[in-house]
Amino acid sequence: MEMQTIKHRITSHILGLAGLLTSLPLGGLGLALTSCSDFFDQESEHVVFTDSEHLNNATDSIYSVTGILYKLQVLADRTVVLGEARGDLVDVTNVASKDLRDVAMFNVDEDNMYNQPGDYYAVINNCNYFIAHADTALKNNRNEYIFMREYAAVKAIRAWTYLQLVLNYGRVPFVTEPVLTKVQSEAQYPSYDLQAVCEFFISDLLPLAERYGTEYPRYGTIRSNDSRLLWFPINVVLGDLYLWAGSVSGNTAYYREAALRYYKFLNERNGMNSAYPTTLSFYTWKPGDTTWKTFHPDSRMDFGTSESYGTESELITMIPSDSIRAEGNYCEVRDLFYSRRENNYKVSLVPSANMFDISESQVHCCVSNNGTVAYDAPQGLDNYKSGDLRLYYTYSEGYTIDRLTKERIETQYISKWSTRNGNVHIYRRMMVYLRMAEALNMAGYPRMAFQILSQGINNDVVKEEVYPYYSQSDSIFISQLDFPSSRYGIYTVEHFTTTGRRPANVNTMGIHSRGSGWTPMNESYRLPEDSLMSAQDLAALQQQYVSELLLTEEALELAFEGTRFYDIMRFALRSNNPGQFLADRIAKRRGADKATEMAGEIKKNLADPNNWYLQWKGKIGINN
Repeated sequence: MEMQTIKHRITSHILGLAGLLTSLPLGGLGLALTSCSDFFDQESEHVVFTDSEHLNNATDSIYSVTGILYKLQVLADRTVVLGEARGDLVDVTNVASKDLRDVAMFNVDEDNMYNQPGDYYAVINNCNYFIAHADTALKNNRNEYIFMREYAAVKAIRAWTYLQLVLNYGRVPFVTEPVLTKVQSEAQYPSYDLQAVCEFFISDLLPLAERYGTEYPRYGTIRSNDSRLLWFPINVVLGDLYLWAGSVSGNTAYYREAALRYYKFLNERNGMNSAYPTTLSFYTWKPGDTTWKTFHPDSRMDFGTSESYGTESELITMIPSDSIRAEGNYCEVRDLFYSRRENNYKVSLVPSANMFDISESQVHCCVSNNGTVAYDAPQGLDNYKSGDLRLYYTYSEGYTIDRLTKERIETQYISKWSTRNGNVHIYRRMMVYLRMAEALNMAGYPRMAFQILSQGINNDVVKEEVYPYYSQSDSIFISQLDFPSSRYGIYTVEHFTTTGRRPANVNTMGIHSRGSGWTPMNESYRLPEDSLMSAQDLAALQQQYVSELLLTEEALELAFEGTRFYDIMRFALRSNNPGQFLADRIAKRRGADKATEMAGEIKKNLADPNNWYLQWKGKIGINN
């Protein structure tokens, strides 16, 4: 089915947000009220809907939902650009546009193409319209609610969009009713910060999570895209909301709930009480007779590049984009990272010096062929082969010759962006595991988080490495994260060093081993232990240590995918000095030796958390 839309054009006035909802809780929101009548341009199409009062037939419902997906396409590029260009893992080249360079240097003005809050509200307004008009009481002859799958999916999209909006602007006008009139567009609205947005949508999605956490609209294939990859799983979105709420408030209860929501998704992704393991996709060194060679056991390293759907698919959610520039919502991000004819082989974003430093600094642990001796792979290798091999696997350089000018053009190839049809990937499996580990660590369980990084997690690992160190009440919570060893089999050094067949359920390994060798035998990758420290002090030390491991692992695993600035922001919010933490991390973009120089080039003082956010005409964002 083509992604068709039924559009109603409102030309009598500039559309903005909906009117103030006086029933919304105002606690913690501040007193700011905002009028947003000029958020959108004249005569732009903001609402995709039918002329009927209710969406009560399949055609109207499908067109309205696919219309929301159409509006999401506009957000695809900036989701990656705002999340990656402002981080510490990429730098801009001399062919980067002024707008992109300004994003990277925190110098975004109101005319910047990536600073268009109205596009977020176009998605939100369409979601609000669908939620207000979908006939959720309608049943079929099997007594099943017909439109509840769509209703739940749209609510998840709205929550995700609001979260992106507030992460980028810090404080945003908030409305949950559709805007269709001039009067509504000129009303005053409460201003929600990150905490308030998270709390609202946690309450909004929780009633749907149990029944519709695994139920999605069934639309088959839309323009060659499997529609099962177009939805935002409620439990993953809830996990993110809880994780951010915990990061702002410091409330460990939020972290516990985040861990449980991520776990619930993993446990149910392939059916109730199924398995969605990390798999054994990794890249490592093995010693040869006279040389070293790279080796991976079962399949190509999977960073979610495949857009097919299956029980072992890494990709969870993507925003589809037009593959032809003339179609309207063409994805520009691939051309920023990957040398192609379409960008004259010239890229705008390259791995930063800090990305290379992080990768090379990892100790790559190898084991002898009999699995009894561990030793480090060589340092100082060329072609980024030292340390963690995920960068080596995904990144390569080359050159081409311009056919007309005979100019030599340096080229860059990042495999994460090579095979996509212009689609932007939002969620994938390793991201969920890493965020679950992050939540567990901040909830007070660094030992369990560490096992996810080191050897993988199942009930046997928890019994041996986690339970003995926690109280009975803690163990009761931990037991809710049930990873049966019959479904989650740990990949051992014996499996690693033999070429014979292994049991079918051996499917789980530590995430750090995906690129840094056999982590369970890596002596430099150990949880701190000190018998002279109090239990409380030791737990705090371990939590801080695992936090650093996690932030590093998210760089190694998720680089160039659009999450880095937000990851740093989340860790910064938990630190004793959030502004300085974030400022120091971003300043390392060009390497530790040039951090002072880099900090001087950034246009805003990032030690002030208010400067982390975009602003737009005094109507959205944090105004100092």
